Amino acid sequence: MRISATVAAVSGALVLSAFAVPAAQAAGSDAGSYRSDIAKIREAAHTASGKATLSGSTVATPADDQPYALNVTFSNIKVNSGKPIVAGAAAHVSVPVTYTLTHGTDVDITASDFWTDLFLYKGSLDEPSNMIFDDDLAKCTATSATVASCKGSLDIYPGEGDLSNTDAGAWKAGAEAIAWNGQDPTSTSIDITKVGYADKGGFASPNVTRLSKLTVNAAPEPVKKGKTITVTGKLTRANWDANNYTGYSTQPVKLQFRKKNSTTYTTVKTIKTSSTGALKTTLKATVDGYFRYSFAGTSTTAPINATGDYVDVK
Repeated sequence: MRISATVAAVSGALVLSAFAVPAAQAAGSDAGSYRSDIAKIREAAHTASGKATLSGSTVATPADDQPYALNVTFSNIKVNSGKPIVAGAAAHVSVPVTYTLTHGTDVDITASDFWTDLFLYKGSLDEPSNMIFDDDLAKCTATSATVASCKGSLDIYPGEGDLSNTDAGAWKAGAEAIAWNGQDPTSTSIDITKVGYADKGGFASPNVTRLSKLTVNAAPEPVKKGKTITVTGKLTRANWDANNYTGYSTQPVKLQFRKKNSTTYTTVKTIKTSSTGALKTTLKATVDGYFRYSFAGTSTTAPINATGDYVDVK
């Protein structure tokens, strides 16, 4: 999710400009509003120390015009149970996240204006090229006086421009928390020195991958024993730039066969897709059974098995 923000310090108070928030964030519980509010504080926290902003520029913010360091740490980050995140060309994808939040006794995580969430980012934490958030804040349950177990989700809207094809592959996870301490996050002028903020990145995350599709057709059917069977198909994957599916070229794909009344597929041969993702090979008919193509997947694209196509051998 691409978020841009600018921050200016005026007379000891923080004046916040308009923030660009994707249309998808309008979904959920006022998601667009709270997301931009968090972006304001993150921006101020990162620029105050001279770090690069989310928009890639550098803003010199006086040391007394930044949120104070909130006494919160994060651990046990788990995204989608460690499984790759698979996103299609346009449909909304939501994946579960959990983490442990440890805090000082001076931090009231039950306060209505204490916020926390988990996010994914591409690139570096200080200068991410893209970020993925949830439609709502995480919910935390205290397990002791200073430890809480938090649950949330990550929401991706490829059809709204959340992902581009270059985003496929490795991401990192981060978590953050804000204590507003009575400051109104919707205000255009707040005393940021009274707001506490903590974030931490560099946590492991599963890859974000492009959904793949695979077809198969074995012909002719029925076919006489010993005659040639031609097996065609096509491997495509989500194109996040165009919100459609396009051929995945020069990829190894296995042709597999399962005898009638059997439950096990056996690999017959491995071939590569054409420049358009097309597949075609031939073999001799022997016994009744099902043919399918099987793609093992890559770091950027999810694995897929085609639905078996039955051939009756006479």
